[in-house]
Amino acid sequence: MTEEEMRQALLGSSGSAGHSATPQAQAHAVVRRPEHSVDRRKTAKNFVPKLIVTLRVGNEHEGKTELITHEADTLSLLQAEMDALKIARKKYRYIELVSVSSAK
Repeated sequence: MTEEEMRQALLGSSGSAGHSATPQAQAHAVVRRPEHSVDRRKTAKNFVPKLIVTLRVGNEHEGKTELITHEADTLSLLQAEMDALKIARKKYRYIELVSVSSAK
């Protein structure tokens, strides 16, 4: 862009109509590119790390047990384990931790 075109874009068109059409087309092209890059950033922020906690639970001592899984939205293994145990205690009496692994 020349200096005259930049002035026309900032201050408005004081010249002929032929010159004012060109800076507007360029201004629209500049506006569209940042919007496209903003969309990319939004999709990148949606990633949430998850851990899968597997528990063996039951209500009878050395009786029938079940395997349940809990997905925790954290990177901390300890926090994921504590959240899963807290939820399992609401329904089951005997709880044993089997594994904590990352979701893929």
